[in-house]
Amino acid sequence: MKSLYNEKEAKRIAAQYPGVPPELALRVYTSRLLGEDPSLVLHGGGNTSVKICSPDITGEKQEVLFVKGSGIDLAGIEPAGFVGVELEPLRRLAILDSLSDEEMENQLQIHKISARSPNPSVEALLHAFLPHRFIDHTHAEAVLILTAQPGGEGMVKEALGIKAVFLPYCRPGLPLAKAALGAYERNPQAEALVVAGHGIFTLGDEARTAYERMAAFVRRAEGFIRRKTQEREKGGVRREPPVQKKADSFYARLTQTIRGAAAIKTEDGGGRRFYTEVRSEPELIRASLLPEAADLCASGVLTPDHAIRTKNKWAFVSRVEGDDASLKAEIVRVVREYEEEYDRAFAAQAKVRGASWKKLDSNPRVFLVAGAGLITLGFTPREARVAADIAERTVRAKILSRKLGPYEPIAEEHIWDMEYWGPQLKKLDLETRPLLQGQVAVVTGAGGAIGLGIADRLLAAGAAVALGDIAEKSLEKVYALLAGKYGRDRLEKELFDVTRYESVEQAFARISRRLGGIDLLVPNAGIAHVAKVEDLDSEKFRKVIDVNLIGTFHAIKACIPVFRRQGTGGNIVVVSSKNVFDPGASFGAYSASKAGAHQLSKIAALELADLGVRVNLVNPDAIFGDKEVPSKLWELVGPERMKSRGLDPEGLKEYYCQRNLLKVRVTAEHVGNAVVFFASGLTPTTGATLPIDGGIPAAFPR
Repeated sequence: MKSLYNEKEAKRIAAQYPGVPPELALRVYTSRLLGEDPSLVLHGGGNTSVKICSPDITGEKQEVLFVKGSGIDLAGIEPAGFVGVELEPLRRLAILDSLSDEEMENQLQIHKISARSPNPSVEALLHAFLPHRFIDHTHAEAVLILTAQPGGEGMVKEALGIKAVFLPYCRPGLPLAKAALGAYERNPQAEALVVAGHGIFTLGDEARTAYERMAAFVRRAEGFIRRKTQEREKGGVRREPPVQKKADSFYARLTQTIRGAAAIKTEDGGGRRFYTEVRSEPELIRASLLPEAADLCASGVLTPDHAIRTKNKWAFVSRVEGDDASLKAEIVRVVREYEEEYDRAFAAQAKVRGASWKKLDSNPRVFLVAGAGLITLGFTPREARVAADIAERTVRAKILSRKLGPYEPIAEEHIWDMEYWGPQLKKLDLETRPLLQGQVAVVTGAGGAIGLGIADRLLAAGAAVALGDIAEKSLEKVYALLAGKYGRDRLEKELFDVTRYESVEQAFARISRRLGGIDLLVPNAGIAHVAKVEDLDSEKFRKVIDVNLIGTFHAIKACIPVFRRQGTGGNIVVVSSKNVFDPGASFGAYSASKAGAHQLSKIAALELADLGVRVNLVNPDAIFGDKEVPSKLWELVGPERMKSRGLDPEGLKEYYCQRNLLKVRVTAEHVGNAVVFFASGLTPTTGATLPIDGGIPAAFPR
């Protein structure tokens, strides 16, 4: 680790916050330097602080500790990410022998200088008890590797010197804060505190000092590990075997089967699904093939802070050969054995403590798969990525640690303490659960007005959405609009042609590799052609059939193996048309193709019920879109309709509004709401047709 401190950059950052105390602005700068290094902290890990003399509301001077808010990522932290707490009341807590979690949180809350600020870091008391103006804490991998050795204390002393004081693992909160204060009082020359399994704290009276001490101590640890491992590896150069790159379809089978086996069934008969993240770098695939791969999974986290993201132990899948049935049997066996072991360990820990813990789910979050690498789970795509980032760094650190000596995991009771510790759990969103969270939806024909409306409503309901279309510019436009509104975290895009089965199949494999599988398919791709039957060109007719009917068939067919591997049911909601029941003249190609797709969908409802897959249809009418994303159908049909009725564009919209029973203008979002309803599973419905047309009697389903 090199110091990246730059005086000009520090001044530039400080100038961005003219109303912020300069010490806090510098605190922001050096915190970001730490947060940008994944070998130091990951996703809300680590914490930093600064003590500032600041006037209160009456103008009286008081010492305020500004400490990182719990769970806030150091890499992008802003001044508002630091919580100001009154320092002296917290320091007085050092005289206590014990402090309950509830009272610690209460003390931190009642001494905040702003009620609107986030929860203070769980290490706030340590930052308060130590006298130094600036304190930095990271989970530096090099330091954790040293403390994970049987002779960790001796290695820390040898590697870091006398100015780094070693402490055995201690639970965060008052116990660790008091231990740190005692260690400093016995060693006032200390520049750093190293806590086994917890990382390193560096101390200083200037932001630069604390940061550069972190860089220096971590650099020493890295150098020590490098020298020791090189000494042990002398005498032979081990050539790494080449790793064969696997196809998207290989990973799609894995992700679909894993997320299906791990899905959580709830008491109401529903369930919670996970998203997945795949990490298949050659180094990780080689790790999955090591003789000790299973032990890498069983030997625990580098630091207890990671347990809430990855759980302490991982699942190891040693065999992925064979057909879908054998793969599913193997993964189900691995998941069930993991769940049983987790439940036994949880019960034992709760019994020893007499704790009234509410058990979280028993599912693994990380899978090391032989020949494939890492696959992680999360209730959101971000959670899956966070788990993957941590697991990837952990694999590399454990392998390096084993070159140094035996890897000695943290005692399991400490991990359980952190996994079920209230202040830690607040970093997770355990309460908010949008209606479709966990579902992966694929919308074909997503580059048009209806596709946009459906995707918008699905994203608003919490689903992850993959947009599919053959028209690149239209797809990019819709993707940009939705990304601007909802972000990119739950949004994917895929160019593919629904008229070619292999194109659809490959796209579904790519989507599954990125998100885990498919739970909701919305076949929406469609084109139209205006001509009377006697004037209808055979090739034009065939083209409409290819997109509207064959395209729907391809999408449904390609999704069935996905539903089978997952084994968690699913939904297909076909965007049909009012024209199925109430066709119009000169619209034979469109109406016939939609009627065929409509009938095919009913057959699919009959055939897929055994898989728990529901197939329903929505029949929209007169969806115009807007100037930004217009309806392609109405761009084609509109001019002729306006000409025949002597109307301008707005007049045509009003005409269709007035012709329905409810006298309403029907929008793409209305269609999206209907799709969300079917996807929610709120009613046991399949084979149904839902008109989205304001009420057209001739188009009533019958």
